[in-house]
Amino acid sequence: MNSSSTRSWLPAYLGVGLAWGCSFLFIKLSLGFLAPFGVAFFRCSLGALTLITILRASKNRFPRGVVVWAHLWVTALLMNVIPGILFAIAETRTTSILAGIINALTPLTALFFIVVVFRDEPTSSRELWGLGLGLVGVVVTLGVWRGFGTNPWWAVGALLLSVTLYGVAFPYTRRHLSPRGIAPVSLASAQLLLASITLLPFVIVDGTNGHAISVKAVFGILALGVFGSGLAFMWNFHVIAMAGSSLASTVTYITPVVAVIVGIVFLNESLTWFEPVGGLIVLLGAAIGQGRFAKRP
Repeated sequence: MNSSSTRSWLPAYLGVGLAWGCSFLFIKLSLGFLAPFGVAFFRCSLGALTLITILRASKNRFPRGVVVWAHLWVTALLMNVIPGILFAIAETRTTSILAGIINALTPLTALFFIVVVFRDEPTSSRELWGLGLGLVGVVVTLGVWRGFGTNPWWAVGALLLSVTLYGVAFPYTRRHLSPRGIAPVSLASAQLLLASITLLPFVIVDGTNGHAISVKAVFGILALGVFGSGLAFMWNFHVIAMAGSSLASTVTYITPVVAVIVGIVFLNESLTWFEPVGGLIVLLGAAIGQGRFAKRP
């Protein structure tokens, strides 16, 4: 990969890492007055509004074709609807730091689905070692020798299911949407619009938690929607198109670092010794599985 090619996707890659790394903080703030369904809906709808504005200004159009919209709806379920609900539910009982570290499993789940389920690449021993090491990292991160501690099993399960769905979404997007040559802003706008429509009935039934609206909570949902969902998903489509789904998924090497820093600084969350150690093991497993240490010919 030459330097000019790298420059074409690197700013978007770093932007996604920062936006998604701060998203766990924004979710926690948003839960100040929104229920999990409300967090998921407003992050998608605000993101959709942001991207549709950019779409119109750039004179792009929504994608055309029933098949494309069907694939976008599946991607919306995998990347926005279900994980959006699950992460918000989990963070009612877990720290944003733990959510950010567990999210670092995304490259490994993406690798699993790329080489095992979608079979886009042959499985190698290196990849199997990476997947195994990543599982060890999860065990360490959760401190299973102490039980789940203050983290209920269902909250941890929600986080793990979310990153599994992310792992499906990356190769699914690469196979069914990226080759079509549709502008990233068009894909991301349509995806978030479909996610918002899907979530609308749920937010009508249970959108708020009854707490008073605060400035911090409003800031959290605005930042989560505009920055974390809107701009970040457009950038993510760009990275997938320019550099591939495997590399795009490694943005979660950045997100746990950002999540830990902002969780400690802005939420005064505590960090146990085994959470960063487990997170490093997870990232090491992802790097090995994706051949980051392999010798280049």
